[in-house]
Amino acid sequence: MIFNKETAEKTAELLLQINAIKLNPRNPFKWASGWNSPIYCDNRLILSFPAIRNYVRDEFVKNIENKFCKPDVIAGVATGAIGIGILVAESMGLPFVYVRPEPKKHGRQNQVEGFLQKGQNVVVVEDLISTGNSSLLAVEALKEAGANIKGMAAIFTYGFDIAEQNFKKVNVDLYTLSNYDNLLNLAVAKSYITIDEQQTLSEWKLNPSTWNV
Repeated sequence: MIFNKETAEKTAELLLQINAIKLNPRNPFKWASGWNSPIYCDNRLILSFPAIRNYVRDEFVKNIENKFCKPDVIAGVATGAIGIGILVAESMGLPFVYVRPEPKKHGRQNQVEGFLQKGQNVVVVEDLISTGNSSLLAVEALKEAGANIKGMAAIFTYGFDIAEQNFKKVNVDLYTLSNYDNLLNLAVAKSYITIDEQQTLSEWKLNPSTWNV
């Protein structure tokens, strides 16, 4: 769920302004998964715009403290959420760790990088939620390292039903700054897309794996 509607609309507008989110229902993108998609999201672009990255950082800080209380540690999911996670941790005066997709093949073979003590309360920061699988693998790695997961905060979610089910299954609370439905409403209001294109984009969300195949 979103932290609040005002933040969701403002975040969506900023992401569209800097082309962190691109909407192109007439000429779809191809995801790494093979899905055809009328939307492409690269939230790492946020880091290149100081005013916007500061807004995202401040909204994370305010809402993390409100929803989860102040944790002991902020964890970022590699690689997309490392940058913004560090900014959030710095602003909150907290330690930061990040989680690799899998353990290193050499050295200490760490998957969680940084200093983390067993029993510490952790809020996980993520940039983007699709199915939630990779995000929840990071949560599992943190739990195996002894962390107490308070929840996850992400910049954006597509709002797929499978993601909601996956988070419920493992009892992890997820809050996001913005989501797909708020994005589409804002995109129509600001004339980024037409009403007809909004309908196409809404249809994609219902069956993304088979859309436009």
